[in-house]
Amino acid sequence: MAKVDIADLQYLMQRLRNPETGCPWDLKQTFASIVPYTLEEVYEVVDTIEREDYPHLKEELGDLLFQIIFYSQLAEEQSLFNFQDIVTSLVEKLVLRHPHVFPNKTLESERDPKKASSEPEIKQTWEAIKKTERKEKGFHSILADIPSSLPALTRAQKLQKRASTHGFDWPSVDGVLEKLEEENNELKEALTLADEQCIEEELGDIMFTLVNLCRHLNVDAETALRRASRKFENRFHYVEEAVQAEGKNLAEVPLETMDALWGEAKEKS
Repeated sequence: MAKVDIADLQYLMQRLRNPETGCPWDLKQTFASIVPYTLEEVYEVVDTIEREDYPHLKEELGDLLFQIIFYSQLAEEQSLFNFQDIVTSLVEKLVLRHPHVFPNKTLESERDPKKASSEPEIKQTWEAIKKTERKEKGFHSILADIPSSLPALTRAQKLQKRASTHGFDWPSVDGVLEKLEEENNELKEALTLADEQCIEEELGDIMFTLVNLCRHLNVDAETALRRASRKFENRFHYVEEAVQAEGKNLAEVPLETMDALWGEAKEKS
């Protein structure tokens, strides 16, 4: 295939959405209906990167880009905005949020190496800019623009990080560990009372505190849990395959045997 660019992709999307000759599936889609596909593509990009499957990353990034083109086409059909507006808005935002690189607030401005800021100064400036943007959008709370649709662990980490930039935080990890112990004791009490609603609440508090612990240790909670899940999956596959090699299924094997196989899997991983 000959070399193509964004304009070709936009043309393809227009063809797919042509009322007379387009694809029936693409024609019936709306902003809301393609959200699940967008989320799926995002997670496929993340999964490819975490598996270091870089040969397929190009393909997954292309699938994600197509989602953006799809949204821009829907918006253009409704006279809301187009793809060029998206790019323009992005460039303006990047320039305005990086005054240490673009001091004249233009894409063409050259950075003076003598004026390079330190990382703490950059973070401080970044938060000040974000605060101004929130005010311009009519948000009164510093937490208002953190999407409720984010994965729970990611949203918890963002809420905590935002609050910490305004001084609402433990000074060290020791405070988080003490809080974790406190929440664990409260869970034990809820279990003693057999209060289901309280048990759920205390479990939520423990998970929220664990996310805080991740943040203090500079660990991304979502990534850590995904890796733990993948590790569990790999070890469980080892147990499955070992049992199947004996001509049995898991239901026929005692827990002690599976536990021993799990130990083997841990040694091999």
